[in-house]
Amino acid sequence: MAKEILETKPKTALLTDVWDGRRALFAKRKTELAQFRVDDLVSSIFSNGPFYHYVFDLFDLELLYVSPQVEQMHDLDLETVTFQGILDQIHPDDMEFVARAEATAIRLFQEKIGMHKVSDYKISYCFRFRVRGGSYRLFNHQSVVLTTDGQGGIGKALNVHTDISHLTVSNNRRLSLIGMNGEPSYLNLAVDGHVDDIRAREPLFTAREISVIKLVAKGMTSAEIGRELSLSEFTIKNHRKRILKKADCQNMNQLMALCITEGFI
Repeated sequence: MAKEILETKPKTALLTDVWDGRRALFAKRKTELAQFRVDDLVSSIFSNGPFYHYVFDLFDLELLYVSPQVEQMHDLDLETVTFQGILDQIHPDDMEFVARAEATAIRLFQEKIGMHKVSDYKISYCFRFRVRGGSYRLFNHQSVVLTTDGQGGIGKALNVHTDISHLTVSNNRRLSLIGMNGEPSYLNLAVDGHVDDIRAREPLFTAREISVIKLVAKGMTSAEIGRELSLSEFTIKNHRKRILKKADCQNMNQLMALCITEGFI
């Protein structure tokens, strides 16, 4: 997959048409954004690989901020990059999946969760992105709504794109809505648009186990994690064993790939 180079561009209208057809759900004007909200969310996003993030407005698809790492990962210039330019990096064969994932997520909010809770969820799925040099790698996409207008219309959103090709090259082509602020999660969903039978899932990991996983993802040893969490190294090693057993994984790399592709955290 990493060596694949294509000349064709993705049909990004498949995605933008999803949003255009649901324009009533979006803000009717520009919304205000507190920078601390973005910084707090980026620091809490689970990532295990190189990543960049950007903020854009659903009102007009204008980019408001792009992190400098976008230049390292794509053939894009930080000064001139546009939202359309980022969409153009998606693998053409994955564009339909991306559009269906977005449509299914919106429908789930409309019919089951409630649009008033849209800011309490991370939307997560994976697709292939073109990187510097023209080849494609598997990325994890996470999106969080940052602002809404007075009528609950979606305003600005934060997108985080993480290169996970060092963990897996297999995309399960599933969607996860990961609950924040105590909300339940909807994980590993088919993107066929059907939400009638979808049920929230109990968390696979405890809050403590999630803390351990996030620190493992940063490359910390059991001893270092123990000092960070004020626990013994022995306790951390036991946590790691229980985490692997729960996830039915043989090692931490396999666990990280599972957590990302199925949206466990």
